[in-house]
Amino acid sequence: MTREETRLRGLALSLPALAGLARLADGLADRVTGPLRGRLFLWVPVCLSVGIGGYFALPREPAGLEWAALAVVVVALSLWARGGRYGLGVGPLALGLAMIGGGAGLAGLRSHLVAAPVLDWRYYGAVEGRIVEIDRSVSDAVRLTLDDVVLERMAPARTPTQVRVSLHGMAGDFITPEPGLRVMLTGHLGPPGGAVEPGGFDFRRIAWFEGLGAVGYTRSPVLALAAPEPGPGLMVTRLRMRISGAVQDRLPGAPGAFAAAVLTGDRSGIDQTTMEDLRRSNLAHLLAISGLHMGLLTGFVFAALRLALALAMPLALRVPARKIAASGALAAGAFYLALSGGNVATERAFIMVAVMLLAVLVDRRAISLRSVAMAAVIVLVLRPEALLGAGFQMSFAATIALVAVFGALRDQPGWRGYGRRRWLRPVLSLVVCSVVAGLATAPVAAVHFNRVAEYGLLANVVTVPLMGSVIIPAAVVAAVLTPLGLQAPALWAMEQGARWILTVAAWVAGLDGAVFPVAQAPPVVLPLMAISAVWLVLWPGRMRWAGAAGIALALALWGQGARPVLLIADTGGLVGVMTSAGRAVSKPRGSGFVAEKWLEADGDSATQADAAARWRDVPGALWAGVLPAGVSQEARDAAAEVPRFSLAGQRFAHVTGRATEGHLPVLCAEGRIVITDQRIRAAPAGCAVWDTRALAASGARSAGLRGDRLIWRSAHDVSGLHRWTQGGP
Repeated sequence: MTREETRLRGLALSLPALAGLARLADGLADRVTGPLRGRLFLWVPVCLSVGIGGYFALPREPAGLEWAALAVVVVALSLWARGGRYGLGVGPLALGLAMIGGGAGLAGLRSHLVAAPVLDWRYYGAVEGRIVEIDRSVSDAVRLTLDDVVLERMAPARTPTQVRVSLHGMAGDFITPEPGLRVMLTGHLGPPGGAVEPGGFDFRRIAWFEGLGAVGYTRSPVLALAAPEPGPGLMVTRLRMRISGAVQDRLPGAPGAFAAAVLTGDRSGIDQTTMEDLRRSNLAHLLAISGLHMGLLTGFVFAALRLALALAMPLALRVPARKIAASGALAAGAFYLALSGGNVATERAFIMVAVMLLAVLVDRRAISLRSVAMAAVIVLVLRPEALLGAGFQMSFAATIALVAVFGALRDQPGWRGYGRRRWLRPVLSLVVCSVVAGLATAPVAAVHFNRVAEYGLLANVVTVPLMGSVIIPAAVVAAVLTPLGLQAPALWAMEQGARWILTVAAWVAGLDGAVFPVAQAPPVVLPLMAISAVWLVLWPGRMRWAGAAGIALALALWGQGARPVLLIADTGGLVGVMTSAGRAVSKPRGSGFVAEKWLEADGDSATQADAAARWRDVPGALWAGVLPAGVSQEARDAAAEVPRFSLAGQRFAHVTGRATEGHLPVLCAEGRIVITDQRIRAAPAGCAVWDTRALAASGARSAGLRGDRLIWRSAHDVSGLHRWTQGGP
């Protein structure tokens, strides 16, 4: 069963039940008295989100009987809501609880439907598969996602359905990657990595829902086995890559790569220096084909079609021009969705735009909180796991804030009556839009990425207008004129707009203090902030200001969060200890990704080399010292190079490399807990050794200080026993 078939099956199973609950909420909305009157439907995605979030927070996967009991409870609550005394608020409360249970069930169903084999060991050997996606890794290497995978000496039932391989060195010099091409390579593969620390970002969950069963790299040549096969499966993907290649051929360099990413979602031409500039200036969202791009595209097509019909006066008087324009814009959005590769962000953006355009077709208000709520319900039904992603949270945070603020401004007489200064209104709208969206998304971005772009508002104000006035319109014109061979002026306009955006990004990224690092927030902060913000927007009357108090509480809790005093990587390759100068790491090179994420979570802008230089500040740090009698001089000399330290009365040592077992007699004689990146066959009696086998069973470990004791946590305990943490279906 393909991923698309799996998604359609899940949709077919879940939509009827959720649609029934939504209709019930809609019916109750007109019968409810009190503060919820007319607003009940707006709480449907909120309740679904609480249920979905609750499922992902569970310590283990529920058993079959527990799911059955939940289904019975949801049905009973729904029937109770249908027959309850709505004026007393019993009906809405029962329905809200039913929605919460339905959200949890929806997430569990989705997790079950996407189940696929996950590699549970380190594999080195032949890898064969068909290219379905081409992008770049964080190390700027070309990366291929393969399906229809064949691994050497591995049964098909155990073989991952998709793997992702980064091409290092000259590995990609022997082929021109294109979707549908069947390739073979010799590579290293392993299971998707878990969190680098307890409570940190867990890539295994993302990989599980993407159907990605293994990740790795190769330095050997990638060879083409078979040409791309004709067929509808990858036809749109091939078209996407051809358009991307054509744009980059016509517009060489960074501007062409930027334009190709905006048009097709293909970022493989953008180097990491450019990406970092965009991130530091808070302009990386311009590359993600999401609400901004979809809204600008469909808005331009809608306006152009309405203008064209209005110019044909006899026709405009006889046809519903507004609805025809909405239909054309909807078709353009659907094509853009297909062309961009249909990722989660673009799907979410298309759903939101489609709901608004469909509202135009049925003569309802296009932009309202009700439309946003409907879009959120559809997204959560299709992909409940999207709730945990930064894209979903930032997109809906910005949309809800903008709709609420501009809805309030719409009722203000001063907002409409500019008289001769009416030209100020679009300018002021742009500033208000940038400020509101920036304020709404800044806390979410800070929680997920541990940094705030200080000059992000400035960068967006001087670049985003070009997206709507130059780049997107020029892209549409280029698409229309390409069959006639007249696309050159439109592409030139796109190039100038892209060049300006990249120039601004590089300038802003280079300013002193362009990025302010932020420490990782406690887990309760973001949910509390989100629910409080939604309460502030949706609840009528003075009680809404309780939401402001909740936001203030969340910020206060954020400031009180304490980082672990000790962190241990799940590979045993790195140890980090908190000192008065910041976190010190046990080596200046190696495990670079882990070190980077630890320091980011600390709100620390230091490099790994800088953090390694802090080791002298670690409590009880020791590189050479008094060693027990009876130990050979050779062992003494070797042990002198091993970083050792003490915390809360416990002594530790971190040793890496194949000579680990030779160090054990000395380190164990000192009574230390030995952390290593090797698998130890036989440790000395009474010696505590945390090797790769022990750390794989627990995941990354952390310790916090409570008085004079270390309080330990493991990544596996925090993540819970879900399908994606257990390595397969």
